[in-house]
Amino acid sequence: MTLRVDVLTLFPDAVAHYATTSVLGRAAERGVWSLHLHDFRDATTDVHRSVDDTPFGGGAGMVLRAEPIISTIESVTNLARPVIALTPSGRVFTHEVARELSELAGFTLLSGRYEGFDQRVLDLVVDDEISLGDFVLAGGELAALCVIESVVRLLRGALGNDDLTGVQCGARVQRGRVLQSGTPRVPAVHEARRDARRARAGGPALGRPRENRPVAPRAGVTAHHGTSARPHDPSWGFECARPRNIGRIPYVG
Repeated sequence: MTLRVDVLTLFPDAVAHYATTSVLGRAAERGVWSLHLHDFRDATTDVHRSVDDTPFGGGAGMVLRAEPIISTIESVTNLARPVIALTPSGRVFTHEVARELSELAGFTLLSGRYEGFDQRVLDLVVDDEISLGDFVLAGGELAALCVIESVVRLLRGALGNDDLTGVQCGARVQRGRVLQSGTPRVPAVHEARRDARRARAGGPALGRPRENRPVAPRAGVTAHHGTSARPHDPSWGFECARPRNIGRIPYVG
C-alpha cells in the first residue's frame, strides 16, 4: 500500500524539491509513498490573492485567513485524513508519533506562516496538531518535511533494507519510549521558562471577518462607535491558551 501525504502550503516548490531527493525521492520512485501539494493561495478570491489579515481584536503580526484554507480542504475530495496542523501548541512529535502515522493509509499536513492559523481552521477542519519542539521556524514547510521523512523511512521498502528502519535510531527510540510511558517527565525548568512556553504556544488567533463560520467570540472583543474591535482584557488570550495547552505540553500547568 502506498502512503498518501497531502501538504497544504504557500511554498509548494520548497517541499517538492526536497521530497525528490535522497530517501524520500527513492522511496517515491519505488511507490512507497506519494506526495500531493496544495497551495491554498489558489483558493483566494480577491485581486491581491491575500492569505493573511490582521488579527481580530488587534495585536502584533498577521493571521492566516480561514477561508482559503477551509475552501482548499473541502474542495479536495480525496484528501488524506487525518488533517494535522503544524502548530507550537500541538503534541510534541516523537518517534512513536511517527510510527503511529506510518501505520495509516495517509495523512495531511497543514503548514502555517506568520503568527499562525485563524482558530476557526483548527476548530472546523483540523483533526490533530503536532509541534516539533521548543524553537521557532519561519513557516511549517521544514517541519512538514521532518515529519514526512521520519514517517516514510519507517515504511517497508523505503530504505531498501527493512532491517534498518528501527536500527539506525535505536537509542533515540528507547529514550522516546521512556518519556512516553506513564506520567510524562517534567523537565527541571524555572517558572519563567514555563511562562515563556505558554506565551509561545499562545491563545487562539481569530482573523476577520467576525461573521465567518463560526463567529469570533464576543467575550474577547469590544467595539466603540464603529471602531475596530479590541480585547476587553489583555489576559483573554493567555486564559484561553492555558486550558488548551495543558495536556498537549507536559510542563504547562
